[in-house]
Amino acid sequence: MKTVACVIQEGFAPFEFGVACEAFGLDRAAQGVPNFDFRVVAPRAGVVTSNIGFSVNVEHDLTFAYEADLVVFCPIPRGSWTGVNPLVIDVAKDAVSRGAWVLSVCSGAFILAAAGVLDGRRATTHWLYADTLEAMYPQIEIDPNVLFVQDGKIVTSAGTAAGIDACLHLLRQEVGAELTNRIARRMVVPPQRDGGQAQFIDRPLPVAAANPLAVVAEWAVEHLREELGVDQLAARALMSPRTFARRFRAEYGATPAAWLARQRIIHAQRMLEHTDLPLDHIADECGFGSAAVLRQNFARVLGVTPTAYRARFSCAEVATVGAG
Repeated sequence: MKTVACVIQEGFAPFEFGVACEAFGLDRAAQGVPNFDFRVVAPRAGVVTSNIGFSVNVEHDLTFAYEADLVVFCPIPRGSWTGVNPLVIDVAKDAVSRGAWVLSVCSGAFILAAAGVLDGRRATTHWLYADTLEAMYPQIEIDPNVLFVQDGKIVTSAGTAAGIDACLHLLRQEVGAELTNRIARRMVVPPQRDGGQAQFIDRPLPVAAANPLAVVAEWAVEHLREELGVDQLAARALMSPRTFARRFRAEYGATPAAWLARQRIIHAQRMLEHTDLPLDHIADECGFGSAAVLRQNFARVLGVTPTAYRARFSCAEVATVGAG
């Protein structure tokens, strides 16, 4: 992925637009991260007004979007949901038909729905809009609870900060876990929130460093090769298993088992990138037990085998990646 087109229209949402610019538009060559040819595009070049009154001057029309490796569709205002610009619909259809990556943030899903490219697929949007999207397009399987959904090369995300998670998820597949972690650190956000996590999290951040769940989570990441169950984790937190599981989901947006599975995948990614250890060894270090279980979980989450991932993102390759 070398070229990225970010599509905005009248009434665009500044935060979600900024997320795309931050994730794909900044020069991070000094951190060893490949740059993208990132361009903001609109149905017509010129002034485009946001939903809070200020405007930006867009230099490019939609021409570049027809050749971009990734096309990002920013949110559109409610008044446009039933009358999506046909020029933008054409871009969405073209991107999917030629196999480009497609990412919608928040109500940008209404653009993809209007283009018909979500028919028969899973998708999400902001929970406030999910019922409307489902009523307008019953042929789409809407999941209102998750942060983002990937179906093929189409990624739809929930509102606001979930767009960051979706961007990092996509980057993880394109530039690998290590470089994505560098981007996340630069953005000062956690790199590991999985798409299946809930949009509703009672307490998104632990209230103090001494929070027992945060302490246990940190310990678990350092002991992934061990057999970690709710009973064991709850005992370390000095809680009953039932209380621990309930509070963990409230704070982390996922069950302990799902969260641990994701941490093991991330650890496996980094080992594949930085070592030449055999898969059996990596599987043991990450807590999968066997190479077969590692392969199954790795392919299910990332859509690629561990061997193919290593071939693409090994340290030798990362070191020679140039600017896009």
